[in-house]
Amino acid sequence: MSPLLFVVQTKIVIEKIINTAVNTIEIEARTIAALRESINEDFVQTVKLIAASRGRVVVTGIGKSAIIGQKITATLNSTGTPAIFMHAADAIHGDLGMIQNDDIVLCLSKSGETAEIKVLVPLIKNLGNSIIAIVSNENAYLAQQANFVLHTPIKQEADPNNLAPTASTTAQMVIGDALATALLAVKGFTPSDFAKFHPGGILGKQMYLRVSDLYPKNELPKVGLDTPLKQIILEISSKRLGMTAVLEDERLVGIITDGDLRRMLNQEAITELKAADIMTRSPKTIEKDALAVNALELMREKSITQLIVVNKENYVGVIHLHDLIREGIV
Repeated sequence: MSPLLFVVQTKIVIEKIINTAVNTIEIEARTIAALRESINEDFVQTVKLIAASRGRVVVTGIGKSAIIGQKITATLNSTGTPAIFMHAADAIHGDLGMIQNDDIVLCLSKSGETAEIKVLVPLIKNLGNSIIAIVSNENAYLAQQANFVLHTPIKQEADPNNLAPTASTTAQMVIGDALATALLAVKGFTPSDFAKFHPGGILGKQMYLRVSDLYPKNELPKVGLDTPLKQIILEISSKRLGMTAVLEDERLVGIITDGDLRRMLNQEAITELKAADIMTRSPKTIEKDALAVNALELMREKSITQLIVVNKENYVGVIHLHDLIREGIV
């Protein structure tokens, strides 16, 4: 192959890649925009029905719709609406038993005409449960049998052959998100509620992790007012927190940091200095029961990297910026 032909072919391939990718994004963007028309009376009634229900949302589907259904299930659960996923194929082979009396079934299907859906829908209706359809064809069997329809109109899929579920699954996911967030708003779901369901996430830690969960892992550096310089340095070095508290009769009176020691080196007769000569009085403190995120805010405000932890003015420990970084608070 000549160098010129190779360059031409390479440019064609690059253009094809870029054009196909951009076209996919544009098709899916138009598909999402068209969903505005689907926020109608059926959508409102669906939200009201689920919000008032004493049961769960049982999400079901088959193929790619089943995968999107699992994501919608997770989103509903994390935003305060109890939900479970039931694969449509497994439902007709025993899993139908997971549906309880007060449950509402949310059924996803692009065509609304798949064999498994046609078998499943009458069984659900016989149980007396309400059916919400997320479907692209409003005239399909599923749409006709459902109590409410969340329409996801699809003019074309995003792949060049108009075959692979792309725009259709995007529409299903977006309408599912719209449903979950509308329920969140109706129920008055707060960041504190969200944190309860995400204790391992950053938001969860910001809402529940306290200083008392962190400081006991650290050493407890302390010196007295008359402690000489050498012992101060040894205390700071051995406890590895870059500071030490200064106590008088077990009462907190000051703090000495690495920075204080460096500044002290400019003075004469440094070997005669004691803790009282070096310390910063009225050190910044935080109560042990305070939220860890509040400790971070105070550190940022004062441009410091550690805080002395107190329990009703009694010195109990130290919390360091590294503790907050390790927990993902920062």
